[in-house]
Amino acid sequence: MDDHHEMWSKLGMNLENHDALLEVLPPLYGDIFLGQEGRPAGMAYFDSFFGEIHGARIRELVEHREAGGFVVGSFCTYVPEELVLAAGGICVSLCAGADFATDEVEKDLPANLCSLIKSAYGFKIGGVCPYIEASDLVVGETTCDGKKKYYEILGKQVPMYVMELPQMKGPRDRVLWRGEVEAFARRLEEMGERRITEESLRKAMGTVNAKRRALQRLSSLRASDPPVISGRDALLISQIAFLDDTARFTSNLETLCDELEQRVAAGETVGTPAHPRVMLSGCPMAIPNWKVPQIIETSGATIVAEEMCTGERYFRDLTDEKAGTLDAMLDAVADRYLQIDCAVFTPNAERCENILQMVRDRQVDGVVYYALKYCDPFTIEAGSVRSELEGAGVPMLYLETDYSEGDAGQLSTRV
Repeated sequence: MDDHHEMWSKLGMNLENHDALLEVLPPLYGDIFLGQEGRPAGMAYFDSFFGEIHGARIRELVEHREAGGFVVGSFCTYVPEELVLAAGGICVSLCAGADFATDEVEKDLPANLCSLIKSAYGFKIGGVCPYIEASDLVVGETTCDGKKKYYEILGKQVPMYVMELPQMKGPRDRVLWRGEVEAFARRLEEMGERRITEESLRKAMGTVNAKRRALQRLSSLRASDPPVISGRDALLISQIAFLDDTARFTSNLETLCDELEQRVAAGETVGTPAHPRVMLSGCPMAIPNWKVPQIIETSGATIVAEEMCTGERYFRDLTDEKAGTLDAMLDAVADRYLQIDCAVFTPNAERCENILQMVRDRQVDGVVYYALKYCDPFTIEAGSVRSELEGAGVPMLYLETDYSEGDAGQLSTRV
């Protein structure tokens, strides 16, 4: 990574803490990703992006702001990135995925809170997340109780906007959510000092849909037997999708998919071809949360699908680009995001239906259900998922864990 200390200092980051973090990440990344056998050449772009994940990419965000644009930081797939793009902004995911400043975090947050929320707060108060420091607005959503109350605390430290997400999907809930989408559009117009027009929103919808289609293409290529890309690399690509320039990411992913299609035709594989095919299901995995995928793929299996927000749930659905008027486009945006089958919804039968479809499409031998401790929606819904999978004759292994490495040996034994 080039020297970006002056930029980080201007953003108000804690340089000592951040330097310590950057000493840990590269060797961890190398151990998990760079030594894989038969790794596609097209992964070089994603390696280079990670190498500058806190450097060159942050400089791009800073330069965008200096040119009159703005940056929106988010925690969740329910934040409509099309609207941010249409208003002249850039939407990026915020840091989580590792324990940081836990002692300080637990002065404000309870110890028995999910690791993702505590991690996000640790990255903020530890001064080690350039994405939140480069954001003009942080957008939250009322997905779970922990996040809702956390946003009250975070809102005292950063400009905060919270979208109210309904917990059901009936007609009244759709009306509420449609109103939230329009209110968010108006807030973005205020930030960008420009109107969201039919032209700008249609263009943004096309740009974001192109990224989703590229991710769908990658997902379909993972149905190949033998596999042509590891689950670790596929997860990394999904994680980077939340951070990279949308058009650039799409172009490089399409190039990788071209290579993977050639590998499928040639019968080439990544690693050993006779591995059991595993699907991950459950909570999202933010960078650098690679513990469970690493354990699975070094224990004799290959991950061929992720039923999570950093996976299929993020790119499964497209936004209807054929809507004629601006109001119709906002309808399409609202409808698309309300299709996401997060465990916070009740009832949530479509999630089990989607899981069974993924099992069939990816020729899955077994499912590893990944649950973060104290994440009530996903830990509770695991029972429904297990019941559906067992009914279909598919084994499921339930892993409840956090971001520490203390249980890695036990998890390895169970996997």
